[in-house]
Amino acid sequence: MKEQNSDDHTILSACGDGVIARNCRNGSKRKTYSSIKGLWTLASLILLVATICFPSSLAPAQVQKKIPQAPAPTSKEAQSVDEDEVIRVATSEVLLPVTVRDPGGALVPALTRKDFRVWEDGREQPLSDLALRQVPVDVALMVDSSSSAAASLDDFRRAVEEFAVRLAPDDRLSLLKFDDRVEVLQDWTRSRVQLRRALGRVTPGVFTRFNDALYLAAREQFAKGRQRRRAVVVLTDGIDSGRGYASVESALRALLEAQAAVYVISNTEIERARKRSELDTLLSGGDSAVRFNQLRIGDLREGLRVLDLSERNLEQVTRATGGRLYKPKDFGALDSVYTEVAEELRSQYALYYTPLNTTRDGQFRRVRVETADPALRVTARVGYYAP
Repeated sequence: MKEQNSDDHTILSACGDGVIARNCRNGSKRKTYSSIKGLWTLASLILLVATICFPSSLAPAQVQKKIPQAPAPTSKEAQSVDEDEVIRVATSEVLLPVTVRDPGGALVPALTRKDFRVWEDGREQPLSDLALRQVPVDVALMVDSSSSAAASLDDFRRAVEEFAVRLAPDDRLSLLKFDDRVEVLQDWTRSRVQLRRALGRVTPGVFTRFNDALYLAAREQFAKGRQRRRAVVVLTDGIDSGRGYASVESALRALLEAQAAVYVISNTEIERARKRSELDTLLSGGDSAVRFNQLRIGDLREGLRVLDLSERNLEQVTRATGGRLYKPKDFGALDSVYTEVAEELRSQYALYYTPLNTTRDGQFRRVRVETADPALRVTARVGYYAP
């Protein structure tokens, strides 16, 4: 039976059966309306007589309600304000997370402030005295749960649990999955138990809204202005299905505005090896077999082209935000890759400086970081948007 409106529901309650309800509504509605009209007229006459004869008895009671005033906060209560609600005075200070590696790729953890030099739009900036503060990190863990990456979900869960253990106690985590929609499975937490429960809610989907996922993570997860480092760690092939609203360019801008570094663990090498193997097998057959499988051969070649394009986009996003692109050869290597990302986050330098350009114009400021030793490799985001 179709869903009834509110009047139908009332009639169904009175008459019981759906067919009977329709008969009640069509047959006796006019009688009910006439009876109600007569009762309403009689009640109106009684009320008019009572108002004329006994006006004081029907006057509303004059009751004065005292609205309680909130007690004035004590000095301790006034100082107990959530960090997210504070409007900071030093809004012009720039936090610049920097990773330094030696020529062999090993992290270099023992540098001091005098080892760094920072330029903004070609102009060297003076570093603050507290340029190497220990700053907690907020990490948005993201997983591509579309059909192209569904085979890696168990490896992802195991690797993420190990990743979380390696972070500092003050570091926070959130978990997002994306396929044909973007979903926050766990908001910011320091609890590894909550994260483990959320990992059990990662289920496979179909399409990939990768650009939307990056854009929403930047805009929503990093919306509040805490003075913390920010990172996105995502497992994906980076191939967007084109069904969302964000582009690579808009997602990158949002990430730069949020000052979030992006680390991508890409399964493009795994997919490339699988497609090439199948393509080689089809091409090794005779001419008749090649002609018969021409459609599949075309699909595989197009898939390889898309993988190459995806890797270029991922390289652009990770380099611009000061992150890194990882391309493991198999899903069994996810544990070691996530461990390496955790070690990098723990070994980062947090450089602070107050820009010499104090104009608040919302324009992009390009930043360059160098070390006293030119042999060292420095990774930092390419810049930031002024307030």
